[in-house]
Amino acid sequence: MKFLIIIFSFAFVLFSLQGKQKHPNVLLLCIDDLRPELKCFGADYIQSPNIDKLASQGRPFHRHYVQAPTCGASRYTLLTGTYGSTSNGALFSRSSNIEHPSFPGFFRKHGYTTVSVGKVSHHPGGRGGKDWDEDAKPEMPESWDRHLLPAGPWRHPRGVMHGLANGEIRGNAKEMDVYQAFEGPDSAYPDGLITDEALRQLDALGKQAAKKPFFLAVGIIRPHLPFGAPLKYVKPYLKLELPPTSHPLKPSGKTTWHGSGEFMKYNRWKRNPNTDAAFALEVRRHYAGCVTYADALVGRILAKLDQLKLRDDSIILLWGDHGWHLGEHAIWGKHALFEESLRSPLIVSYKGIPKPGQATRSMVETLDVFPTVCDLAGLDKPDFLQGQTLVPILKNPKAKGHSAIAYRGNAQTIRTATHRLIAHKGGELELYDHTTSEGETRNLAADQPERVAALLKQLKARLAK
Repeated sequence: MKFLIIIFSFAFVLFSLQGKQKHPNVLLLCIDDLRPELKCFGADYIQSPNIDKLASQGRPFHRHYVQAPTCGASRYTLLTGTYGSTSNGALFSRSSNIEHPSFPGFFRKHGYTTVSVGKVSHHPGGRGGKDWDEDAKPEMPESWDRHLLPAGPWRHPRGVMHGLANGEIRGNAKEMDVYQAFEGPDSAYPDGLITDEALRQLDALGKQAAKKPFFLAVGIIRPHLPFGAPLKYVKPYLKLELPPTSHPLKPSGKTTWHGSGEFMKYNRWKRNPNTDAAFALEVRRHYAGCVTYADALVGRILAKLDQLKLRDDSIILLWGDHGWHLGEHAIWGKHALFEESLRSPLIVSYKGIPKPGQATRSMVETLDVFPTVCDLAGLDKPDFLQGQTLVPILKNPKAKGHSAIAYRGNAQTIRTATHRLIAHKGGELELYDHTTSEGETRNLAADQPERVAALLKQLKARLAK
């Protein structure tokens, strides 16, 4: 009898273990156009308490660089783990010829429920068509069990992408204000609805998490243009003096400078931030308000994770899809290969991370995220990935990083711990020394031919992958 009891007890324990989750959940938070304008990244004037808290519980990467200074191409690398084209339509191009599973697709093949809410790929909701809402035109086939975008009064994902308060949709950008602060709730802007849906999905996913892990990606659109946010988030900045903008002048010579067309096409009340210091300050204040709005939404999502008691079973990543110039080099936007376009926040948090809250200065790339999460989740990395795992840096923030490369249509760049080289298709070169206060304002390419040659060789070798 005692023997039978032992056998039945063993069988019960084995059955129970089989029902338990074997791999951690993944919560990926993608924030659009977010430069490292956060208190935990050194911007003391910014109110970002929720992201700061996440950073204190994980590893903030202060030298994380994206592969491309534009939404679609940068997200391509995050979601495929490979280098890609410079086009915003890169994922749609891939959709007709899929050689390898995507980041969420790989986890889906390994038993995860995969869900996206908001702007995770280039189109919010992950669909194509005139209004970005056609189910027959998925941006990432074979990736998501559910890819969702609650449009509300903005009617469709295209309306959501550049929406202002209470359903205002961008038609002619000249008729839409470049910034706005509306005295209303979070749901007055599209990101409020995106966050509400993310909370609903967490509730549903949490009910099955003990038996089946989830990969939930939430894409928050602000602080993308136009800079609209509830007034309560903008108000703290309206009378605040901000630090002066570093190197605000247009560079001379051949560079990847551009005329900030995405910004300038909005209604600016006939004002130009490059010649109107008061207007430039207002733009920066409203960008800051949008960051604080995004931070509040992140806080709601993380609070729900805690409420459901899922934090200890989850890997959390917060990622900015690229940087954004706020007047540096006389640029208001991204699309350049300068530091401000290419550097963005990355935070990784999970239970048991050594030295939580200690930031790392080790250089890493977006390309490294996919293999890192595979390692943390206990999955064998697929052999097509082109990045490096960040687990050594997660274990030791002083572990060595690696150089970072990026590209746009007419130029490529490599960033090392001390220098940046930019190589133009026409043969022109830029070399900047980041150990000096001049940064990316003095081109040293003609003065240091040996360094240029070595960096060019390294850049070509990396891209040859």
